[in-house]
Amino acid sequence: MASTHRAPIEEHPDLVELRARHDRAAATPRAQRVESLALLAGLYLAASPWIAGFNASVTLAVTNLICGIAYMLLLGGLGNSYERTHSMAWAAAAIGVWTCVAPWVVAGDVAQTRSITSNLIVGVVATLLALAAASGARDRDTRGDLGAQSHGSMPGHH
Repeated sequence: MASTHRAPIEEHPDLVELRARHDRAAATPRAQRVESLALLAGLYLAASPWIAGFNASVTLAVTNLICGIAYMLLLGGLGNSYERTHSMAWAAAAIGVWTCVAPWVVAGDVAQTRSITSNLIVGVVATLLALAAASGARDRDTRGDLGAQSHGSMPGHH
């Protein structure tokens, strides 16, 4: 019985090219700006109860701290794991939307002018940055499909 040696899937030429393309996209100024702004937005979200002065609202303070850290982890690692950007960006967008509605839905009477204003602004910014990251992932896929079009592939079909 002859044994066959298979190269690990990570060494497949298509995967190597896909990773190289994602690495090039992660190095673009746009991707770097989105990542930097996302880190700042997540950092502000985490610290906002103490910056804006609603840290006495413990439930919202803890919610913002957890969401800010999660947001930074999702989009802050953009350059290191660009192949997962699309799904991470949608999760980050959900955090942005949650941030906008959190003052009205977390336990306790936390919907005050400071908390509402802070959460709405950072929530909208966080959502827009996440959508920009998702758009960047989609644009890369579209550009990749254009290259495949010359080989008979249909755009948008993977």
